[in-house]
Amino acid sequence: MRLLKGLEVHDRPASGAKKGRMFIDGVWEEGTGKEWLRVVSPSTGEDVGWLPLGSRSDALRAVASAKTNARKLASMSVWQRAALCQSIAAEIDRRSEEIAGLLCLEQGKPITEARGEVAGAAVAFRNAGEQIKWLESASFPVEDPAKRAISILQPKGVFGVITPWNFPVALPSIYYLGPGIATGNAMVWTPAPTTSLCAMLLVECMSAAGVPEGTIHLVTGEGPVVGDVLVTSPDTQGIAFTGSSETGKVIATRSTGKAQLLELGGNGPTIVLDDADLDRAANCIVKGALANAGQICTATERVLVDARVHDALVERIVEAAAQIKPMTATDPASRLGALNNEENARKVDTHLAEAVRLGGRILMGGRRAEGMPTKLYYEPTVIVDVPPQCALHCDETFGPVIPVLRFNSDEELYALAAASPMGLSAALFTRDVSRAFRHAERIRCGIVNVNEASNYWETHIPAGGAAGTASGTGRTGGRHTLLEMSDLKTITFHVEP
Repeated sequence: MRLLKGLEVHDRPASGAKKGRMFIDGVWEEGTGKEWLRVVSPSTGEDVGWLPLGSRSDALRAVASAKTNARKLASMSVWQRAALCQSIAAEIDRRSEEIAGLLCLEQGKPITEARGEVAGAAVAFRNAGEQIKWLESASFPVEDPAKRAISILQPKGVFGVITPWNFPVALPSIYYLGPGIATGNAMVWTPAPTTSLCAMLLVECMSAAGVPEGTIHLVTGEGPVVGDVLVTSPDTQGIAFTGSSETGKVIATRSTGKAQLLELGGNGPTIVLDDADLDRAANCIVKGALANAGQICTATERVLVDARVHDALVERIVEAAAQIKPMTATDPASRLGALNNEENARKVDTHLAEAVRLGGRILMGGRRAEGMPTKLYYEPTVIVDVPPQCALHCDETFGPVIPVLRFNSDEELYALAAASPMGLSAALFTRDVSRAFRHAERIRCGIVNVNEASNYWETHIPAGGAAGTASGTGRTGGRHTLLEMSDLKTITFHVEP
C-alpha cells in the first residue's frame, strides 16, 4: 500500500466495494492498471468507492480512439452540436441530486455549494450550445480584384483535458468539455484522482445524451502516468489544463507545439483603499476567502489595505468571519466544508506556521477544526502583520485563510501586489472611479473586480492569467474558449472575370 494525497492505494479493491470505471472507445471498463485508489470522503470519513488508476496503455488507447473517431463530431453541423450540448445539460439536470450528493462526499464542499456547482455545469453546456451558433468568422477586402478571402473556424482535432479537484464537475464543463463539444473536438479527459467518481457521472450524462462513440473518453489515474500521455502524444493537437503553476510549467514544456489552454495558480491581491466602503469590503473578502474552503484559484488569498483603515477593516473581517463555522459538508446549513485532501491541508498548516514564525499574528482560527468527522476541516483564519516575504503572501495557500498586509503609499501597494509571480485575479475597493481605473490598469492580473470579491465571475466573461505571470495562457469564458479551441483557417479564391 502507498498513499496518494493522503488516500490509500491498493493492488485490488475491497470485496463488494463500489468500483469506478473508465470510458474508453465507448466502453465502460476498469482499465489495465494494477492499482486502485480507496476514495474516502473528506466530508464524513466514509468510503465513497474505489477508483482504477489507469496505465499509459489505457491513455494511449483512448487517444488512438479519439483520433480515429474525431470526424464524427467535426462533421456534425454547428446546430447539431448545439442541440447535443442542450441534451447533455438536460441529462445533468435530470441527475442533479445524485451528482451533487456524490460531489459533496468526494470533494468535501457543502451540499448547497455542490448543488450550485452541478447547476453551473448544466448552464455551461447550454451556453456553449447557444454561443457556438453565433460565433462568426470574417471575409476580408483584398487588393487583387480577382481574389476573394474568407476565414472559417474548424476543430483543432483531439484535446487532452486535465482538470483539478476543487470544482470537478463545473470547471471541466465550463472551461473545456462544453466548448470542446460545441466546437467539434474529440477529447480525452483525465480528472484529478480524488474527485474522479463524480467525473464518471458527468461522462455518463454525456454518453446518454448521444455524444458520438469514441469522441469522449475518461481515463482515470495519476497525472505523471495517464496525463503525461495526453500531453506528449503526437495524436493530441491541444492540451487544456487547470491546476498548479508548477505542473503547468511542466505541461507547457512537454506539449510544445500544441495548442495550449492553461489556467494555473492564483494569488491575486484584494486591495482596500482608504475611501472604501469597509462593510462591503469585509463581507466580500470573507466570501471570497471561505467559499469552497478557500480552494479557488481566484480566492481572496491576501488583503492589502491602506494603513489608515487597517484596524477598522480587520475588525469587520473578524466579525464577519466569526459568523461562519466549519460544519459537516452534508448538512444543508453548512457554509464551510472540508479541505479536499491531506496534502493541501498540510500546505495550509505550513504556510501559517511560517508566517507566525516570521512575525504574523493570528487573530482567529489558525488550526484544524475539532469535533468534526475528519481532520480536513479548517477554522476560518484571520492573520495580520503578515511578512511580505512569506509563502502566505507570495504563494497560493488554497485554504480558508485571510492574510492582511498594510501599505502606506501607492508605490508600496504596487510592490506588494507584484511580490507574487501569479496574476490571475484581483479585487479593488474604492468609491473613487478615477482611482479605480488607475489601480485596475496598473495591477498585472487577468481580472480586476472593483467593489466585488476576487472570485466573482460569470461564465461568458474572459478569464485567465496576465502575460508573463505564473497563472497560465489563453482565455476561458464564453466565445473566448470557443475561439481557443478552434483553428482559424483562411481560404482564398481566384475568381475568373
